[in-house]
Amino acid sequence: MHPMLNIAVRAARSAGQVIAKNFGNHVNVQTAEKAKNDLVTNVDREAEQAIVRALLKAYPDHCVVGEEFGIQGKEDSEYQWIIDPLDGTTNFVKGIPHIAVSIALRIKGRTEVGVIYDPIRDELFSASRGNGAQLNGYRIRVGESRDLDGCVIATSFPHRHRHHLDAYKKMFDGIFTECADIRRAGTASLDLAYVAAGRVDGYWELGLKPWDLAAGELIAREAGALVTDFVGGHNFYTSGNIVCGNPRVVKTMLAKIREDLPESLAR
Repeated sequence: MHPMLNIAVRAARSAGQVIAKNFGNHVNVQTAEKAKNDLVTNVDREAEQAIVRALLKAYPDHCVVGEEFGIQGKEDSEYQWIIDPLDGTTNFVKGIPHIAVSIALRIKGRTEVGVIYDPIRDELFSASRGNGAQLNGYRIRVGESRDLDGCVIATSFPHRHRHHLDAYKKMFDGIFTECADIRRAGTASLDLAYVAAGRVDGYWELGLKPWDLAAGELIAREAGALVTDFVGGHNFYTSGNIVCGNPRVVKTMLAKIREDLPESLAR
């Protein structure tokens, strides 16, 4: 195993222990609203600190960018860890067992390591650049669908970007008329991991943050997926708009998304 991947796995499992011991325990969970429709709990923060401790203990000269505490470590390091300590906080608060820890390492702006850990199912998705993607140590690959016919596609409603709802509904309508069904589970990192494992055939979402997608996009690509923005480019880290699936599925999804794509989302 890549040595930095090994550290990422260790950090993800440490955070997973924090999450698992508090899952369903409403007495110990304190919830606040960071912004409208955006929750945070004390468990998010405790899990993030567990990850930061593990990473900076191993690599004190690295930088860690977390969803809750921002930048820690050496800010100008070429080694940047991007972490989401508890992806799916609303699911966690509601007791829905679909949550994950997401950890990615970017070196000089290129993602080299990715780990997504589901502590409820004890499923660990991982990848290092050029070495394929694994689920609990076994190789995974994207599905082989040739178009949207018969496909199950994952998505998420733009609950933080409701001004894009009309545009999103047009995308939804276009894709839904062609595929078998659409799933909305509420955890972006697991949506990407599930594409990598062939559990869903494709995925799209708008307005993501780097910690939502950094690990998942590498895992998906190493499993054979194509990952693009809404115009087929690679600007998804900046725009937060992402499409993922095997190349044939992505081509068909992009065609549907572009039909009524407003200028504000074509960047």
